[in-house]
Amino acid sequence: MPTPPTPGTAMRSLTEVNADIRALWQRSSGRLSPEGRREYERLLAEWAVVIRGDVVEAA
Repeated sequence: MPTPPTPGTAMRSLTEVNADIRALWQRSSGRLSPEGRREYERLLAEWAVVIRGDVVEAA
């Protein structure tokens, strides 16, 4: 299971995280190496944290 970003670190915007996810897939031509998979899992964990933060702030 991926670990979320370390508490206390600055949260990036959803746009920034999405851009990194898209760039990773583009660089890999749709086939992730084991290293790329780990990066993707880290980015997904970060994306989930940002989404939760956006929902809480909007409520």
